[in-house]
Amino acid sequence: MRDGLYKKKLDDLLAVCRKNLHTVNEDLIRRAFEFSLEAHKNDMRASGDPFFNHPYEVAMVVAKEVPLDDISVASALMHDVAEDTNFTIKDIRQEFGDTIADIVDGATKISDIFRSHEITQAESYRKMLLSMVNDIRVMLLKFADRLHNMRTLEYLPKERQIRLAKETLDIYAPFAHRFGLAKIKWELEDLAFKYLHPPEYEDIAHKLKSRRKERENYVKKFIQPIEKRLKDDGMQFEIEGRPKHLFSIYNKMNSRGKTFDEVYDLFAVRIILETENPNECFTVYGILSSIYIPNPERFKNYISVPKKNGYQSIHATVLGPEGKMVEVQIRTRAMHEIAENGVAAHWRYKENLTTLDEELENWISWVREIFEHADEEAPAKQLMESFKLNLYQDEIYLFTPKGELKILPQGATPVDFAYAVHSNIGFHCLSAKVGGRIVPLDYQLHSGDQVEIITSKNQTPKADWEQYAVTHRAKSHIRKWIKDEERKAIAEGRDMWEKRAKKFKLHVNDDDLIKYLHDLRVEDLRDFYLKIQREEITPDAVIQEIELKQKHSPPAETHDAVPQGLFDRFVSTARNITGGISLFGSHDAFLHSYAKCCNPIPGDEIVGYVTKGEGIKVHLKTCKNFLTLSQTDPLRIVEVAWPSTNGGEYAAAVRISGEDRTGILNDITHSISTYQNTNIRGVRIDSNNSVFEGTIMIGVKNKDHLERIIEKLRKIKGVARTERLME
Repeated sequence: MRDGLYKKKLDDLLAVCRKNLHTVNEDLIRRAFEFSLEAHKNDMRASGDPFFNHPYEVAMVVAKEVPLDDISVASALMHDVAEDTNFTIKDIRQEFGDTIADIVDGATKISDIFRSHEITQAESYRKMLLSMVNDIRVMLLKFADRLHNMRTLEYLPKERQIRLAKETLDIYAPFAHRFGLAKIKWELEDLAFKYLHPPEYEDIAHKLKSRRKERENYVKKFIQPIEKRLKDDGMQFEIEGRPKHLFSIYNKMNSRGKTFDEVYDLFAVRIILETENPNECFTVYGILSSIYIPNPERFKNYISVPKKNGYQSIHATVLGPEGKMVEVQIRTRAMHEIAENGVAAHWRYKENLTTLDEELENWISWVREIFEHADEEAPAKQLMESFKLNLYQDEIYLFTPKGELKILPQGATPVDFAYAVHSNIGFHCLSAKVGGRIVPLDYQLHSGDQVEIITSKNQTPKADWEQYAVTHRAKSHIRKWIKDEERKAIAEGRDMWEKRAKKFKLHVNDDDLIKYLHDLRVEDLRDFYLKIQREEITPDAVIQEIELKQKHSPPAETHDAVPQGLFDRFVSTARNITGGISLFGSHDAFLHSYAKCCNPIPGDEIVGYVTKGEGIKVHLKTCKNFLTLSQTDPLRIVEVAWPSTNGGEYAAAVRISGEDRTGILNDITHSISTYQNTNIRGVRIDSNNSVFEGTIMIGVKNKDHLERIIEKLRKIKGVARTERLME
C-alpha cells in the first residue's frame, strides 16, 4: 500500500514536470525522490503526517508555480535532508553534484538564520538574504518551502504561527512580489493575514462569502452589455470577474480609512483581447465608457507608458449598475501573459516605499532576463557566473563629481564605475581621477572615493579590460563590443580580399582557399580575413602564391554531394530554410558543415567545433563524438546557433506507424493541421497487411511545437508509435 502510494506521488510529480518544464531528467527526479524518501523515512510532521510529504509538496509547488528546471525540483525534494536527517551536504554533493548541493546548502543556511534571529528590520534582512544566496534557485525554493509551511501552519503552536506569519509578510511576500511571483505573493499575504489578524480575516472572509453570489450576479449583469457590443463589433475576447484578495481589501480599508462596503474595487473585471494590435484596447475603452460613466481621475494608461517592469494594461474605473464603482482592466493576450508570468508590478508603489532601490530593481530585471534568455546566453560557464549575486556582498560606496551615489562590489575599478554611469562613458573611458589624482583603469576603488571618468572619443574597449572589471554589466558590455568590432574587422578583411581576388581574376572556393592558407599557418578563413584587415597579411602576396600552386598542381575536381533518401532530403530542406548558422550572434556566412554522426537540424541545441580544413563542424550538444572531441581540445569549441527565422518555421520529420483503418490518414493530417495551423510539407505512408508505416514532413515554429504535435498524434486511435525522425 505504502509503495503504491509513493509510486503514484512520483508519477504525479513527473507528469507535472513534463507539462511545465522544457526538459526533464526523469532519472534525476526519481533518484532525488528516493533519496529524500529514505532520508525522512522515520520523521513525522507536527500534523502527524510523514515528513516526506513536506519536501514532496514543496517540489510540486516549484514544478507548478515557479517551473524553472529539473535541478530546482530535485533540490526541493532534498531541501530539508541536511537540516533534519543524518545525511549531510557532503552526501548530497557526492550523489548529485555541486549545483544541487549548493542550492540545498543555501536553503539550509537561510533556515538557520530565521530560526536564530528575531526579525526586526525587514529591509536589512532582505539585503542579508541576497548576500547569502549564490544561486537564484535558492530563493525560488525558499518561496515554495514557505508557501507549503504557511498552508500547514494550523498544526503549530500559536507563538510559532505568529512568528512565521510575520516573517512571511515582512520578508517572503515582498520578495515574491519583486521576483514577479504574483500568485505566490497573494497566497502568502492572505495566509499570513489569517494568523496575524484572525478577527479581521474572518470578518472579511465571511462578508466575501456571504456576498459571493450577489457579487457574481452583479458582475454578470455588468458585463452583459459589454459582451454584446464587443461581439457586434466582431472582436475576439475573454471577459471575467477578477476576485480581490483578502489582505488587499484589508490594506485598502486601513490605508484609506474606509469600511468594507466603501472599498469600491471589490468589483473588478478584466477584458483580455485576442489581438496583437494594442490600439484595440483603446477602442474597447471607448465602448466601455459609452455604456458606463467613467471616472477620469481613475484612468491609467500603462500601454503607451508601460511600468518599469514591462507591465501593460488600461486601468479604468466606471460607474456600473446601481451606482457601484467597478474597476476594469483592458489588455491583449500577450500583455496578460507578461503580467501573469513573472513580471512584477511596480513595487515602489505597491509597498509604499519612499525611495526606489534602483540597484535591487535592476538586479531583479537582470536575473529575470538571464533566465528568460538562458538558451541564448553565450557559454554555460558565463551563464553560471551570472547567477552569482554580489549585490550586497562587501559593497563600496562611490560618488560622481556631482555627488550621485553609486554602489559597486568590493574590488571594483574605474572601468566598472564608468559602465555604471553609462555604457557610452564606459566605451570611451581613458583613465579616472580619484580625489583629484589621476589613476589607471585597473586601480581598485575604495568606499567614499569621488570618481571622475576621463573620456576620449578615440578610446575604445581593449581585451584586457575584462580582467579589470568585476561587475556583470561592465564585463558583458566589453565582451559585446570586442565581438562586434571583430565581426566588423572580419567583414572588412573579407571585402578587401574579394576585391583584390576579383581584380586578379582569381577563382578559388573557400575549401581550396583554406588548404592554401595552411602553408601560411592561418587556421581558418576568419583568422585570414582578420589578418588582412590588420595588415598582417598582404592579399596580393597570397594571390600570387595561389596562382603559382594552381599552375603546378591544379586542384582535383569536386562535386557537391546530392542528398539521397528521405531523411537526407529532409535535413537539406530544413537547413536551407534557416539559412545556415550564426556564430557569436553574427549571421555572416561562416564556413561550416554538419556532423554526420548526429545530423543536427534546426531547433536542436547545437555547438561548433573548429576543424582543420573544414571550418566549423556543427554537432548536437549531446553528441558522443563531440563530447569526446571537447575533452581532447576544448579550446576549439565555439558557440553556434540557428539564426532567427523571424517567427517563421523550420522543417521537421515525424515517423509514424500503427493499425491501418479507413480514415486514419485523414485523422492524422487533421490533427496536425488544426494545431496552430501547422503546415504539412509532405506525406509518405505505406500500408501492408493492415499495418501502416510512414513519414510526415511538417513546418513547425520550434521544438516545443513539434513535441506537442507528436503528443496529439499518439492519442489517435490506431496509432501505435510516433517519434521524431532523427536518422
